[in-house]
Amino acid sequence: MHPIRNPFSPGAGTPPPELAGRDELRESLRIALERARIGRPAKSAMLVGLRGVGKTVLLDRIRMDAEEAGIHTVRIEAPEGRSLPALIAPQLRQALLRLSQIAAAKDYAVRGLRALAGFVGKLKLTFGDIEVGIDYEPEPGLADNGDLEHDLQALFEQVGLAAQSARTALAVFIDELQYVKEAQLAALITAIHRTEQRQLPVVLVGAGLPQLRGQMGNAKSYAERLFDFPLIGPLTPDAACLAIQKPLEKEGVEITEAALTQILQVTQGYAYFIQQWGSHTWKAAQASPIDTAAVSAASVTAVAALDESFFRVRFDRLTPKEKKYLRAMADLGAGPHRSGDIAACFNAVVSSLAPTRSSLITKGMVWSPNHGDTAFTVPMFDAFMKRIMPGDGWH
Repeated sequence: MHPIRNPFSPGAGTPPPELAGRDELRESLRIALERARIGRPAKSAMLVGLRGVGKTVLLDRIRMDAEEAGIHTVRIEAPEGRSLPALIAPQLRQALLRLSQIAAAKDYAVRGLRALAGFVGKLKLTFGDIEVGIDYEPEPGLADNGDLEHDLQALFEQVGLAAQSARTALAVFIDELQYVKEAQLAALITAIHRTEQRQLPVVLVGAGLPQLRGQMGNAKSYAERLFDFPLIGPLTPDAACLAIQKPLEKEGVEITEAALTQILQVTQGYAYFIQQWGSHTWKAAQASPIDTAAVSAASVTAVAALDESFFRVRFDRLTPKEKKYLRAMADLGAGPHRSGDIAACFNAVVSSLAPTRSSLITKGMVWSPNHGDTAFTVPMFDAFMKRIMPGDGWH
C-alpha cells in the first residue's frame, strides 16, 4: 500500500477520485444550461446541504461540464465580510472581455463593459471594497443610478445580451451564498428574475447551507418559484460503496464486505468523511484485501485529523458563550433540538440565548429546520463538542 498511490483526497473542495451519486443532478443542470443557450426557459438552482456533503465539489464539476460544452462561466466564493458587488464585478468583467472577442457579440460586450464602469463608479461610494479594472468609459444612464438592485439588473441584462448574440449562455456559480447580506441577495435574485423575463441566457447556480432557502425567500418572496433547491445530502449506500471501491479497484486493491460496511457506518455516507476514512484506511492497511482491522486503526487517526482541521477550524471561531451553547446541544444529541430544551441546559430563558443562537446561525454553525428548532450544520459536530469539552465542567 504505497503512500504515493493513495487515491483518496480529503480536502476542502478537492475533487474525489470518483464523484458518485450525483449524475442525475448534473444531467438536470446540463439540460437547464443548454435550454438557456437556445433561448428556452431554464430555472436557476441553489444546491443546499450541510457541511461535508460535497456541494463545492459538485458546483465545480457542474461548472466544468458547462465549460466543456462551450458555455461561458464565472466562479465566485462569497466569504463573510465581502460585498456582493465587490465579488461579482471582476468576474463579470472577465466574462464580458471574453465575449468581446467573439465578433457577433463585440458591440453588446463593449456596452456591457461600459455598464460595468457606471456600476462600479456609482456603487463604490456604497461598497468601498469594489476593486476592478475599467476598460471603457461609462455610458451615462446605464447601470449608474447608485441603487444596487436597479443597476445589477441593468448590468445582467447587458451581459445576457452579449451572451445571446454570441449564441452561448453565461452561468454564474456562487459558493457559500448564505454569507451574502439580505439586501444584496435580493438584488441578485431580482437581476436573475429580469434576465429570465427577457429570456436572456443567464443562469445562476449557487451553493450554501440549508438556511439559504429561507434567506432567499425572505429576500424576495418569489425566489422559491424562480429557483430549484436540490438538497445535497449524504450518499446512498450504493453510491458510497462506489466512492470507496472504484478508486481502490483502479489501484488493484480490494476491500472486504465487512470493512466496507464499517466505513459506511462510521462516515454515515458524508462525502468528505468517506474521503478521510478512505485515505486513512489506505495508510493503515498492510495489504489487499483491506480488512476491518485496517478500518478500526484508521478510525483513530481519521477522527484525530478531523478534530484538528475540519472541526477545530470552526470551533476556534466561537465565543465562550457560543461554545457552551453548542456543547449544550451536543448533550441533547445530534438534533435538531427545541430552543427551550437547549435553554434548560443553561437554566436560562429562551430569549436570553436568542442573540447567541442568531450569531451561530450567522457564522454558519447552526440552522433552523423548523420554527423553534436548532440543528448543527456540521455533521458529527455533537460528538466533537463532547471530545473537545468533556465532562460537566463546561456548565
